[in-house]
Amino acid sequence: QVHLAESGGGSVQSGGSLTLSCAISGYTTGTYCMGWFRRAPGKAPEGVALIDSAGSLIYADSVKGRFTISEDRNKNLLTLQMNNLKPEDTAMYYCATGSYCTFNSSAYRYWGQGTQVTVSS
Repeated sequence: QVHLAESGGGSVQSGGSLTLSCAISGYTTGTYCMGWFRRAPGKAPEGVALIDSAGSLIYADSVKGRFTISEDRNKNLLTLQMNNLKPEDTAMYYCATGSYCTFNSSAYRYWGQGTQVTVSS
């Protein structure tokens, strides 16, 4: 059983930065994908950034050049560095893990509880 726990959310002004962390236990082996998703009120879940077991990175167009996903396997930690935040980045952010990389959230079996990010203009 994989357990994920996010932290690091908060409130910042437009242009600010936040770093989200996802602590992972019951770590998956073999081929996998880990990712960050977000969900704003009244909107469908949106894939933000993905990293697979080979280290390949995939970003949503809306965050390219501003967000960086990374994984520390020694610490069992997934991180999302968010720079130049915009009000439209406001959402609940979740980390998730699945067997392959896709921005389709239904493909991910394990999810954290989420951490709120609020960006004011």
